[in-house]
Amino acid sequence: MSLTTGVPAKDQPVGDPPASSAPAFELKAAAFIMPVIRLLRLDMDAVEAQLMPKVQQAPAFFQHTPVVIELSALPSEDEEVGFPQLVGLLRGLGMIPVGVRGGGGAQHEAAKAMELAILSDKTKPVKTSVGDDVAPEPAVAAQAIGSPVGVETGSHLIDRPVRSGQRVYAAGGDLTVIAAVNSGAELMADGNIHVYAPLRGRAIAGLRGDTKARIFCSDLQAELVSVAGHYRVSDSIPANLKGCLTQVFLDHDVLRIEPF
Repeated sequence: MSLTTGVPAKDQPVGDPPASSAPAFELKAAAFIMPVIRLLRLDMDAVEAQLMPKVQQAPAFFQHTPVVIELSALPSEDEEVGFPQLVGLLRGLGMIPVGVRGGGGAQHEAAKAMELAILSDKTKPVKTSVGDDVAPEPAVAAQAIGSPVGVETGSHLIDRPVRSGQRVYAAGGDLTVIAAVNSGAELMADGNIHVYAPLRGRAIAGLRGDTKARIFCSDLQAELVSVAGHYRVSDSIPANLKGCLTQVFLDHDVLRIEPF
């Protein structure tokens, strides 16, 4: 018997602390890369008409993707944003709006009413001309991205297949892959991307706006290729270049795909 409790000694917990005192979680700072929808004017009908074709071009790219609504390009911070209609549109197209960036106090209150987060406006968006096809831009400075993903600082080499659902990001440098990139996988780099194997997924070079970045590929079968915010999906890649040694680059704001 225990002298203090009267409970048989064999019934008393020994060794491990009670489950309630064992750590159940960790709080860490992290940053994420997400597509940003930058509103240029508050015409929700026009947004819907222009956004739907882009989603139809690359549905897998947008499906279940968290997005940020950018308000800083609007003419006035006092304009009323139709968040219920906009959020409903984005969700209907398969996206998950998570927050807003930029804008004024009244706009922020309206966003909060739709349970949207108010994000820091420290990172300036990549400049693109109106009507350009736009690839994802960093919502904040990227240091870590949600799982499953690999984040590498500087140039990096990947020597294993990148499987569907995996995302690899080379922050501040080039990314070289010498194994297959499967459909549904995503490569991202602030610099160039080199793929010396079949590229069947998505490749996004110049993620932070480097217009001199390029994509080099020995076997192009990509779902999407993008350089500095300009992209082309599989259906718009010339058939004679698919499966070939190619390079993707910008030439006066025109995305070109040529033999290499």
